Amino acid sequence: MSVTRVLAAFAADTPTGALPPAVPQRALALASDLVGSIVRAAEEAESTPALLAMLQRMGMAGEGPCTVFGLNRRYGPAAAALLNGTLGHSLDFDDTHADSSLHPSAPVLPAALAAAELVDAGGADFLAAVVIGFEVCCRLGNALDPTAHYARGFHPTATAGVFGAVAAAGRLLGLDARQMESAFGVAASQASGSLQFLENGAWNKRYQVGEAAMKGLIAASLAAEGFVGASDAIDGKHGFLAGYSDGARPERAVAELGTVWETLKIGMKPYPACRYTHAAVDGLLALQAAHGWPLDQIERITIGLHRNGIALVGAPLDDKRRARSIVQGQFSMPFAAAVALLRGRFGWDDYDLLGTKAADDLADRVAVRHEPALEGLAHPFGAVLEIEAGGETHRLHVADPSGEPETFPDAKARAAKFEALAGPVMNAEAGVLAARLAALPKASALRGYFGGQ
Repeated sequence: MSVTRVLAAFAADTPTGALPPAVPQRALALASDLVGSIVRAAEEAESTPALLAMLQRMGMAGEGPCTVFGLNRRYGPAAAALLNGTLGHSLDFDDTHADSSLHPSAPVLPAALAAAELVDAGGADFLAAVVIGFEVCCRLGNALDPTAHYARGFHPTATAGVFGAVAAAGRLLGLDARQMESAFGVAASQASGSLQFLENGAWNKRYQVGEAAMKGLIAASLAAEGFVGASDAIDGKHGFLAGYSDGARPERAVAELGTVWETLKIGMKPYPACRYTHAAVDGLLALQAAHGWPLDQIERITIGLHRNGIALVGAPLDDKRRARSIVQGQFSMPFAAAVALLRGRFGWDDYDLLGTKAADDLADRVAVRHEPALEGLAHPFGAVLEIEAGGETHRLHVADPSGEPETFPDAKARAAKFEALAGPVMNAEAGVLAARLAALPKASALRGYFGGQ
């Protein structure tokens, strides 16, 4: 049986009760984390006004049954999926699946929520659909081979993400395996996402992820209405894997399917920037805490990264040292290093350092190089640091950034992150929303569950 059909049957037929309890529990933690980012981005992301104005102009801003967090009103399902997906990815603070180098929640959860509210599904079925969506997009990301996919200029969160959105939404809309395959067929024509946003710090990255959520919902809805999509759209001759990677390994998409849960391999970000900066930030914070160097004694910082990291956050180095927009800061290793040293942390509010002399001065002391020892590893997000300070040279290898499954934040840390994001814009209502999210598994029906949100 083709990979497409195996995944379609898995998405349509896996019973909610067959999921190990830890898996939907992890999905709930990740969903709550994404909601915090959505709420803050609705208020503060610089691209939000243009997005809302576009929906108004296109006649897509009408009232509907579906929640958009942070906007205190409901939208139609397509607009809600687009908004939640775009907002959820706007801060670059959303979760990461290291093996596939993609962010699963931003495309999957918005499509699932809109579909769940359309059919008035319960919380347990919603979380099961999110899990299925995570499994599909993460496994397809693995099969693409992230390094090969990046080398072609694609953004896997958007390209593989649309299939995860289809799987989650289609399951809630009641698609059978044949219909799910048709929905995947439609998604293969919609899969898109370019890395060209790196050229000028454009807003494409966040929008193409929201678009993946919306397109996945549309593809699933078409299939539910009898629309015939291409067969074998994932692993066929002209399918997704053949068209989007020079190193695809289709078997990775179905290896130990339903036994090994990729959902449990998803990590939560501690910093609002590209994941390839995180291990270095962890290392810099640890070294500075241990040595307490005055900033004027730090002469040079050399950071070794995987080739994917170089492409995203390290080159061209002169440009990365002069990040001026939020997106440029999110993809600048020198800026992230400067923030860590100047503030002893890196949170959303620390983007006020963009363009400051203090940040630029430190960024000028940061060099980024390729680290061959990080190649060929299952997780490519490590960093090797070398710091010349106080007349001495200090070296540190950080194998994995914090927030990975082995260091997944506990409930207290997750609550603190949610409050730091949602609290400043929702005040006391942030606690009400957090309580609603915590009780989600027991919700009998999701339409209207989040109140005025």
